Amino acid sequence: MTLPDMHRAEAIPEAARSEIERLLQTGDLFRYTAASDAPVSLLEAEFAQMMGSRYALAVSSCSAALFLSLLALDLPKDARVLIPGFTFAAVPSSVLHANCQPVLCEVGDNYRIDMDDFAAKLTDVNAVIISHMRGHTSDMDAIMALCDAADIPVIEDAAHSLGTLWHDRKIGTIGKIGCFSFQSYKMVNAGEGGILITDDADLVARAIIMSGAYEHNWKKHPGVAEACARWQNKLPLYNLRLNNLSAALVRPQLAELPRRVADGLRNHDYVAARLNASAYINVPAPLGPETRAPDSIQFNTVGLDDDAIRAFAAASAAAGVKVQVFGQSADNARAFWNWQFIKDLPELPQTRKMLMSACDVRLPVHLKIDDLDAVVDVLLGAIAAVTNAEAA
Repeated sequence: MTLPDMHRAEAIPEAARSEIERLLQTGDLFRYTAASDAPVSLLEAEFAQMMGSRYALAVSSCSAALFLSLLALDLPKDARVLIPGFTFAAVPSSVLHANCQPVLCEVGDNYRIDMDDFAAKLTDVNAVIISHMRGHTSDMDAIMALCDAADIPVIEDAAHSLGTLWHDRKIGTIGKIGCFSFQSYKMVNAGEGGILITDDADLVARAIIMSGAYEHNWKKHPGVAEACARWQNKLPLYNLRLNNLSAALVRPQLAELPRRVADGLRNHDYVAARLNASAYINVPAPLGPETRAPDSIQFNTVGLDDDAIRAFAAASAAAGVKVQVFGQSADNARAFWNWQFIKDLPELPQTRKMLMSACDVRLPVHLKIDDLDAVVDVLLGAIAAVTNAEAA
């Protein structure tokens, strides 16, 4: 069977074209030029409504959203922020950019936060970022119970989790702030971009001004005039705004989200069932309250040493399917030991062990069953080749 293009995203909906053409003709790309109804403003209103949140602020990336969220919380300088040891390097980077200190906690072999380590380290932090890494939701019931009891604010890094549910509640709406990505490998694609949501007017007001709503541009954000006025000229500007062209790309994709989520879950579960038939592969099950919205699949190799894992990844790549082994691909930005910009970087033995055998494969939501079978055949063939060679 012919392998699909594993990096191609879905086409941008036709509905975006007329708005893009209007923007190209007018050159009206700055979000604050129009008196009202700028594409970025419309996106914020539509996204907030879709998520059931009071406020949304569109910015240049999910990393920018995380950074602004930390600043908007008005934490003390050098505040300690608890993050999982399995996330993307942009998360600890955003913590450092906000003049805070990242504190890393262990992650289990199901890619979720180790709750014992989380609880132990929560006693000495000022805030928490929960990364739903690759769309895997940690135990949000336990996390929120601990954080609420300690009065510690929670930011949800939901870059990979747009459309995921926890007890039928939308991920990103459980913590104080939710941050999402519009980067090309995410469920909604603008190339780059991000958005944060919250129900806290004063918090979003601070984020709006710091995002770059200079002078009185914050008046174009409905419902927060009083809160923004209190912060006029009192906060630095970081100019992290989203532009109208990016918003025009995102807006028509919001209507496609339910179908994409359903297609992504179908694809993931089909591939997971086939892979789990191998004695050498384990795809961790979702937690009970979790309904995922995946566009990739992660699995652990079972009973293979490092050499065999590398041989498996190489054999799969040679056959046309890239397998990223988080801990064994050079300089991987998701392997915590490569975050050498963190002072006194800790060791996380449990997380390290998981990363050394955890594999990642893209599964774009537009793939069909024949495409999925072709991908799985390569993965199972590569595993068989390695394990048969070892047995011989």
